[in-house]
Amino acid sequence: MSQMPLPQSTDGLLHERDALGVHNLTLNSPASFNTLSEAMLDALQQALNAIVQDEQARVVVLGAAGKAFCAGHNLKEMRAQPELAYYQKLFAQCSRMMLSIQNLPVPVIARVQGLATAAGCQLVAQCDLAVSVDTARFGVNGIDVGLFCATPSVPLVRNMHAKQAMEMLLTGGFISADEARGRGLVNRVCAASELDAQVDELVSAILSKPREAVRLGKALFYQQREMGIAAAYQLAGQTMACNMVHDDAQEGVLAFIEKRTPTWRA
Repeated sequence: MSQMPLPQSTDGLLHERDALGVHNLTLNSPASFNTLSEAMLDALQQALNAIVQDEQARVVVLGAAGKAFCAGHNLKEMRAQPELAYYQKLFAQCSRMMLSIQNLPVPVIARVQGLATAAGCQLVAQCDLAVSVDTARFGVNGIDVGLFCATPSVPLVRNMHAKQAMEMLLTGGFISADEARGRGLVNRVCAASELDAQVDELVSAILSKPREAVRLGKALFYQQREMGIAAAYQLAGQTMACNMVHDDAQEGVLAFIEKRTPTWRA
């Protein structure tokens, strides 16, 4: 069994892990509205890379400090280097981090306590689940400064209907937390006082399920979404077959037959 490197916190990102394998990542640059600066992107990538090495990891909760969840890219940094090569490198760095969230073998829950704009809204859309306070607002408003939010559009259109996403992208208009839930961007909306309890409820539900089934299921979910229906069914069937021969699935089915609570291996 591999040893989990100790979480390392920076001024921009806090990384904590509890005894149950729950990793808490907190964007911690409230003065800049937790923008995805180069340093923040690097810190997030390092944290996600470390979590991949933790064989006992079960869930990641991605939250933020301050009034905003994330205000997107750091425009001052971007304006300081007006070169195509720099922008290509920056957006590739961001896309790599976003894909790392999807490729992580454990679920990632966005804990949204405030405004999420542009790449910040992208970050919410990229997470597997999201819980938001009822006062949060969401937008992909790069168009307001002449920059179409192309990379945010990738997970956004995979969360909501195309015309709903396109309206946000073309107009820069914001939606409320309730609208975000109605469109599929977030799972739950609650008062600020209930945010942690709602997140904990999802975490507890995931922790009660066998790790291997969750790992297989998350990977399958995203792979089949990009396939044609025949290929998706083929992959899904193979995944279920591999899942079914696992000790936990055998135990779960036996427990169902015997009308008892299953005892998971891990």
